[in-house]
Amino acid sequence: MKKNNNIDEIRQNIDDIDSQIVELLSSRGKWAKEIGEIKKGEGKKVYVPSREQQIFERLRKLNSGPYEDHALRAVFREIISATRALEEPIKVSFLGPETTFTHQAAVEHFGHEAHFNAKQDINLVFKEVETGRADFGVVPIENSIEGVVNYTLDKFVDSGLKICSEIIIPVGLHLMSPHEELTKIKTVYSHPHALAQCRQWLSNNIPDAELKSTDSTAAAAQKSLDKKHSAAIASSLAADQYSLSVLAKNIQDQTSNYTRFLVLGDLPTQPTGDDKTSIAFISKDKPGILYELLKPLADNKINLTKIESRPLKTKVWEYMFFVDLDGHENDQAVKDALVQIQKECALFKVLGSYPKFKGNAS
Repeated sequence: MKKNNNIDEIRQNIDDIDSQIVELLSSRGKWAKEIGEIKKGEGKKVYVPSREQQIFERLRKLNSGPYEDHALRAVFREIISATRALEEPIKVSFLGPETTFTHQAAVEHFGHEAHFNAKQDINLVFKEVETGRADFGVVPIENSIEGVVNYTLDKFVDSGLKICSEIIIPVGLHLMSPHEELTKIKTVYSHPHALAQCRQWLSNNIPDAELKSTDSTAAAAQKSLDKKHSAAIASSLAADQYSLSVLAKNIQDQTSNYTRFLVLGDLPTQPTGDDKTSIAFISKDKPGILYELLKPLADNKINLTKIESRPLKTKVWEYMFFVDLDGHENDQAVKDALVQIQKECALFKVLGSYPKFKGNAS
């Protein structure tokens, strides 16, 4: 492209491109509405995880810059969200309150045009989806520092819902306030975990500030609005929602801190070619059983990415195992391995096959 030093001409070029984008978006929306009518007639769901993954992968391959892949994905996430809303608005329940990292994960996955509903505990999120009051739910499953959320694991075993997608986001804790000057902050509010994760930064930068615990980072953001010379440690979503100034970004002591979330629903997902499957099982009680259970994965050259154990509530010193593995349950190699594993189990359940997350944390 020939270099042009005339700013007005460049801006006119950008305006012309924007006009074309609006025109093309309108055309995209009309086609999407037609697809929506066909889906309604066939009783199909509007949201199809495998289809969206295919769109993002195709765009990634087309991307020649200057936008980075994650930036392009974010733009198209909102385009898809707005387009999907033309077909039928999606109702998403999530572990609240609002502006927490679970809320942020839900927005990053479904876009701002979905209808979000915060619930006070994980059990209620499952119930919302099970009863049809929500199309999907978003719940935390593990943190790279603090480990797994055991209650989420237990609920997937008891529920008929499936894992439809996974979301991984960095835990970015920001200091925010209605005030613009860091030196005037006398009190910092946040959840005890967030305060603990930012202790070093707080000690180095505002050592005289009083630290006060709240029930959530969202409550901390609200509290900072009402108290003079106060600030909160919370997510970027909280800063946006409560119109707070971010005084310092990513103040957590551990920078490589990520949380993984699961999208739960009642629809099976189709293979994308880059999937993950989660299973749960109770093994029969005999020597060497865990080796026998995992051997079919090695024999079929399937990568095991995670294994967790949980004590059974009904029997002392017996355990349920949770395993994540590469591949889709419809892939022949995975199918063969799961058949062999199931033979040696007192209980066996596929919790879901879903596209691997490909975003900022991948």
